[in-house]
Amino acid sequence: MRYRRVRRTASAAALLLATGVLAGIGQPAAQAAATPTTVTVNARAGLATMPATGLGINDAIWDQELGTNAVADLLKSAGVTMRRYPGGSYADIYHWEDHTAPGGYVAPNTGFDTFMAGVRRTGATPMIIANYGTGTAAEAAGWVRQANVVKKYGVKYWTVGNENYGNGHYGAAWEADNHPDKSPRQYATEVVAYADAMKAVDPTIKVGAVLTIPAGWPDAVVAEGDAGSWNQVVLSIAGPKIDFVDVHWYPGGATAAEGLAKTAHLPDALYILRQQIAKYAGPGSERIGISLTETNVDIGRNTQPGAIFLADTYASLLANGVFTVQWWNVHNGIGDISTVAGQTDYDDFGILSSGNCTSDGTTCQPALNTPFAPYHGLSMMNKLARPGDQFIRAAADDPLVTAHAVRRSNGDVNVLLLNSDPDNARDVTIDYAGFAPAGGAVTVHTYANGATGIATASAGTATSQTLPPYSLTVVQARNSRPIAGLPAAPGQPAASAVTDRTATISWPAGRAGAHPIAKYEVYRQHGAVSEQLGETPGTSLTVNNLRPGSRYTVNVLARDTAGNVSWASPPLSFTTGTPAQSACTVKWTYTADWSSGYVASLDIANTGTRALTSWTLTYEWPTTWQQMNGGWNANWTATGRTVKVTNLDGAGLDVGATVNVGFVGGYSGPNVTPAVFTLNGNVCTTL
Repeated sequence: MRYRRVRRTASAAALLLATGVLAGIGQPAAQAAATPTTVTVNARAGLATMPATGLGINDAIWDQELGTNAVADLLKSAGVTMRRYPGGSYADIYHWEDHTAPGGYVAPNTGFDTFMAGVRRTGATPMIIANYGTGTAAEAAGWVRQANVVKKYGVKYWTVGNENYGNGHYGAAWEADNHPDKSPRQYATEVVAYADAMKAVDPTIKVGAVLTIPAGWPDAVVAEGDAGSWNQVVLSIAGPKIDFVDVHWYPGGATAAEGLAKTAHLPDALYILRQQIAKYAGPGSERIGISLTETNVDIGRNTQPGAIFLADTYASLLANGVFTVQWWNVHNGIGDISTVAGQTDYDDFGILSSGNCTSDGTTCQPALNTPFAPYHGLSMMNKLARPGDQFIRAAADDPLVTAHAVRRSNGDVNVLLLNSDPDNARDVTIDYAGFAPAGGAVTVHTYANGATGIATASAGTATSQTLPPYSLTVVQARNSRPIAGLPAAPGQPAASAVTDRTATISWPAGRAGAHPIAKYEVYRQHGAVSEQLGETPGTSLTVNNLRPGSRYTVNVLARDTAGNVSWASPPLSFTTGTPAQSACTVKWTYTADWSSGYVASLDIANTGTRALTSWTLTYEWPTTWQQMNGGWNANWTATGRTVKVTNLDGAGLDVGATVNVGFVGGYSGPNVTPAVFTLNGNVCTTL
């Protein structure tokens, strides 16, 4: 169960909400800056809007501090807007009616009403996990009735179970599940029953189903007797009944640096997850949201890697449209002691100290409720973005510097800069597109390695900052231009008639400001740079010269007759196809997958007008963490991300003939299937 090494603490200490905790004291001086870094912030490249439920955290019924005002106030100060209950795997043994968890520990004063009182004091939205493992749909419906009819709490978000794929069906068993049938089909069927029963009590609630995150075990594994993977089966059956899917992400990493680098996997993981939802969940699947309700690191849980990882993970996911991200968890307990970048790490999954000691009593944590580094990482996210702010593209030319940015309703831009170098500072130049910062000093929030809180100062400029080693920095740049009278951003764009080379993009008109709208401009996001695809006085544009099998994210901006430009529309993402007709076709089939490697089969057909005495099939890996580990029925070579498959001696390809080849592949991140294949230079139709 995901309570890890929880320890029960019997004593209470004073809440460290005083100035000494939250003020930036004890920061080490920055070392000499390394090679200068350039950060690009593009206000024309709009991403998702910060949701009201974005900054989340987990509460557990075995945490005796769950219901205290001290904890609620600390979470409020950090900007927490969603709290999840009753806590990870405990949810599948917990019975709300008598507040028991057979086989587990329930701390005093951790009941549902106490939790809700803490939620209200924090000013957060609750998320409840209904007991699937040892509960029933009727029990869940009774909880909805108690919460929303009797108590009138208005609890909107309800998830059916927690990590239910860990019930033994795929071998590993940590999640309680009393159902004789532990297959994804049984889970999905029960989700339908739960959703029907719960929504019969309150039709306004949102019900979520548990999925696996792409590249996380047991993603893509098909167990004996199943029609597909866990996600495929659950979505196919329960898709029409659910409102969101819930995933967890514990990426691991043997070192702190390796763990921090894993955040680069998140955009592709979400891309695959949305592909699965669209493919399997049925009509109207675009309504289905995504929550990520557990995440943490393996190295540096209570020190600076934890803080940097938290901020990077939250910002990456929220910018890509996830409606809540939740750290595991508030309190957990001491584990194996280590030193990370000069700081003592207690191997504690909590963001607040449990105040306990190792079993031999040689090492003790700080006083109860002392914030650990990830708490300050969460607070820095609150400095970066508030509900309603729009994330915008930001990128750095330094692999150890990560940037995120938002545009606020008053036109200001906040930039989050993460320096993952534990030894060296960075001098950073920030270039802006579509935004003109005011001159002079700016407000800068910094959380440095070993600091006991966030330091706030007026320092540097909007375009020039120095980042301390192993630090988080939020630069709050003021807008130099008035926003009154600007045209409003166009509405959510949509794509239609998407082919291999073209797509028609349409959007709701923007509202004119002080001057009439003259035209709309369509921009493609290319990293942190915008490339204009075209413009039109209307609300629809067909763009040409696109690349086959490529992902595109675009925004639409309105420009008025005075030259004023609106904010970016919400983003639209779509993927072009391959030619409807070609001289070749390729069909890619996964024949086995074990969540880190797979066997794939390719059927290559000559649909042209002449026989091929020799042939070469070429494709590119979509990511850097995919590889080819040897194949058969052809000659296989890989150079970087390019794979070439050539015919065996004497094995040509006649007109109308098909050859089957195969290989073993590996991946250490989301396994995005290659989309474009060329045969002797011709782009093939992908089946």
